Amino acid sequence: MLNYYYSDTISDFLEKSTETIIGEISVNGRLGHIHTELYAWEFQISLLKDILKDIKGHLFFEFSIPRMGRRVDCILIIKNIVFVIEFKVGEKEFLNHNIEQVWDYALDLKNFHKPSHEILLVPILVATHSKKIPLEVVFTSHNDNLTNPIRTNAENLGLTIQEVINFYQSTEEINPNEYLKGSYSPTPTIIEAAISLYNNHNVDAITRNDADAINLNYTSNYISETIDYAKQNNKKVICFVTGVPGAGKTLVGLKVATEHLDKEKGNTSVFLSGNKPLVDILQEALARDKFVQEKLKGNKITKKSARESVKAFIQIIHHYRDEYLRDPKAPYDHVAIFDEAQRAWTKEQTVKFMHQKKGIANFQYSEPEFLISCLDRHEDWAVIVCLVGGGQEINTGEAGISEWLSAVKNKFEDWETRISPNLIDTEYNAQESIKELELTNKVVFEDKLHLSVSMRSFRAEYLSKFVKEILDFDENAKETLKKLNGKYPVVITRDVEKAKKWLKEKARGSERYGIVVSSQAYRLKPLAIDVKTPINHVNWFLDDKDDIRSSYFLEDVATEFQVQGLELDWVCVTWDADLRYSNEGWKTYSFVGNKWQNIHKSIRKKYLINAYRVLLTRARQGMIIVVPEGNVDDHTRQPDFYSPTFNYLKSLGIEIVE
Repeated sequence: MLNYYYSDTISDFLEKSTETIIGEISVNGRLGHIHTELYAWEFQISLLKDILKDIKGHLFFEFSIPRMGRRVDCILIIKNIVFVIEFKVGEKEFLNHNIEQVWDYALDLKNFHKPSHEILLVPILVATHSKKIPLEVVFTSHNDNLTNPIRTNAENLGLTIQEVINFYQSTEEINPNEYLKGSYSPTPTIIEAAISLYNNHNVDAITRNDADAINLNYTSNYISETIDYAKQNNKKVICFVTGVPGAGKTLVGLKVATEHLDKEKGNTSVFLSGNKPLVDILQEALARDKFVQEKLKGNKITKKSARESVKAFIQIIHHYRDEYLRDPKAPYDHVAIFDEAQRAWTKEQTVKFMHQKKGIANFQYSEPEFLISCLDRHEDWAVIVCLVGGGQEINTGEAGISEWLSAVKNKFEDWETRISPNLIDTEYNAQESIKELELTNKVVFEDKLHLSVSMRSFRAEYLSKFVKEILDFDENAKETLKKLNGKYPVVITRDVEKAKKWLKEKARGSERYGIVVSSQAYRLKPLAIDVKTPINHVNWFLDDKDDIRSSYFLEDVATEFQVQGLELDWVCVTWDADLRYSNEGWKTYSFVGNKWQNIHKSIRKKYLINAYRVLLTRARQGMIIVVPEGNVDDHTRQPDFYSPTFNYLKSLGIEIVE
């Protein structure tokens, strides 16, 4: 249920004094308010009293948008219409970030508040002292009953509301109480969730909490109970958490990490990931937010100190590993959470790296063996949590989860193992390792360690299934695509410029969009896409529309390595000739010298297909796939390298953007 600081029928609102209304807002807000806020409320109340005299309906002041951690100035419910109104008192211009702000409020309600899915939402930005501009009510191709933001000044707000009512009212009327009580099921990005967790140690308000998604808390609570058990009984325990795609494994890891940051209790934890772009982006997002929050509180802080404080909470695995190579003592933390644990390195890869890059000739551990050995240095207790993704290994030397299980069996027999029953599924390739581990160690299978429900937005809940069926040549893909229709657009084109235009038209408010490609997509250079040009993934993911380094500019592209574990709202996947459809299955190629060469090793084929699996599942709202035409005059871009793939996708029923 959403909340507010003031609620009333319009008729009762008109009867109350301005002082009484401001008093109710202040009491419900339970915060001290600065003079400018009080003046703004006084202005809004006085204005609305003037323009709502002959209108029946309901209004809310300071209406919560929990996922954004903000409140809408005013929600007006009149007949079948919900007006989402943001006032900028004293403002003479319609600034872009203010337009995006009110649009984002309306988009959040449209996407995540069930009663708002179908009804008409009209966002209005009131720059109170601006010049009069013509009224424009514009709908987009989304056809979801959400208008583009309407801009008006204070003088014309009443006329604006009345004209919208005249054009769009129907015999249906929205019940304000039912609207307020309707389920709110937000699905934050991992960046939004990390910021909320780091600030408040709680994401209940910004994540789905319906019955289907309740096992997110079950899993987190079970891990916390395991930590308490290990501490009280001087035990060492390793847990393996699995989940369906988009189920929130990383979110669980961050939740556990933030719940165990209490140095006084001696159970501090650290969140570790081998995914450097993810760590860099989360660290920078947390640091930027901490800098802003401390400034708002009037505290002096530098960006450097904000970054340092964040790094103790979330780290890159390799930095953690190197620190305890240097320092033989037990780690400061008793709890270590390893995200995407299947990506840890094999013994061969680790030994090679240590010899070539670190000058250590006698290193004889796989990465899982060494990481467990670090926590094993504790004389009393320790807990390791491995978050496991299936079908996501995309890089040379990534071991899969069996390397962890073998390490426990061979080197750490006193460790108890708690395993998700789903780890025996074929996609994890761990069945034999589990059987062998059961012969020597205490193994407990626990259903709570599997996240069975996708936490993706309601728009994208069938996306992972659809992508898996595409890559598996599963005929059921056509039926799954039908379930996405109307909620999550998937379209294809041969023209990258048309794709860019589609992205810009579809994205609303501050919704982020960008182009992603395979790291092997070397022959997209004629399309002005050079995969060899390095990008700064932090700028690409976090910076605004006015920064040429951001994803919004559609100049720099990200690969599977930079986007794994992260999402955008709208994505263009540009498909190169490294992965080609054929009647015998996917043909995989790498570009060497001046020509494509067949990839023969099965593990490299798997990496390439998994790369496209990652790329095709990065969008929260919708996706356009570009399969280029090719060029008969270019031996590296022959049309028959691309057309079979395009025709295959078209045959599934994917709409073509001409």
